[in-house]
Amino acid sequence: MRKARCCTIVFSVLVALASACDRKTQDPTSLPGASAAVEPIPKSVKGTLVFLGDSLTAGQGLAKEQAFPALIEARLSSEGRPWKVVNAGISGDTTAGGVARLDWIYQQKVDVLFLCLGANDGLRGLPVAETERNLRVILDRTKKEGTRVVLAGIQLPENYGRDYRNAFARIYPRLARDYRIPLLPFLLEGVAMDPRLNQTDGIHPNAKGARIIADHVWSTLDPVLRAAPKDG
Repeated sequence: MRKARCCTIVFSVLVALASACDRKTQDPTSLPGASAAVEPIPKSVKGTLVFLGDSLTAGQGLAKEQAFPALIEARLSSEGRPWKVVNAGISGDTTAGGVARLDWIYQQKVDVLFLCLGANDGLRGLPVAETERNLRVILDRTKKEGTRVVLAGIQLPENYGRDYRNAFARIYPRLARDYRIPLLPFLLEGVAMDPRLNQTDGIHPNAKGARIIADHVWSTLDPVLRAAPKDG
């Protein structure tokens, strides 16, 4: 019974992530804090950290300062580590959308990229090979640009079929191994199945849920930030 409930909740979360897929693609420059002309980074800033994802990254339904990327930024600042943090999350985004936004992201040097895309690919039943190919394009670009990466995986509900679910789940550990990058297995771990940690839609994390996500992200991201050349 508990297993069925878990699958239902995860499915609901993933459906919500895909609900914006039919919307017109959002211009990256319309993101909060984004502009067509990238401002120079002050010398006091240790580097640029970009979060590339979908509605969970964007903080849908939350105030800007409550989204988990903003919480990471606040924690870095409180520790005297003033990184420039860019929230490049767009609701409904897919891995193909992430590829399309790479040139915008790389208008400036990106020292660390937190990559959490693929949920909407899975919900739309896109070929696993296509999703993996897009993620590899992103990761190849980060390698070329000298960007350190943390990868976040996703989970699909059981009604998508065992073969598809398993093939999709294997993408992220395989990429982490091939590119030798840290992997956060599931961004919503400990949050997706708890209504106390989600908004009234039962789908997107509330402020408390976002704080838990930020803690999980921090545990994987912090060692990477400390290893980045500018963070010393």
